[in-house]
Amino acid sequence: MTRADMIVVILAVALLPFLYITYWGPPQQGDALRVMVNGKETMTISLHEEKHITVQGSLGDSVINIHEGKARFISSPCRSKQCVHTGWLGHGGEFAACLPNRVSITVIAQEQRYDSIVF
Repeated sequence: MTRADMIVVILAVALLPFLYITYWGPPQQGDALRVMVNGKETMTISLHEEKHITVQGSLGDSVINIHEGKARFISSPCRSKQCVHTGWLGHGGEFAACLPNRVSITVIAQEQRYDSIVF
């Protein structure tokens, strides 16, 4: 390994903490919840309201709960219930979907958290 190679490796290792803090650091708390059905936005709701929302999807009703700045699916007519098992979402960019019922929810914040969906 040459001296130039060693300098490049040291600079890359020194840059990693900065990149981690910038892109994968603490997420920002969400402000609102975007609800989509069949790929179309049906509503945007503040996460600061306590609510139960019933959304009509392809298979039936999905129920979404908003409580203390977080949201989650309570029930859905799909078989696997993966959307329900996703749990609470509260940070910008977090996402859950009931694909068979074609209902999805996304937490919206001033700055979305960097992940594979937001690029």
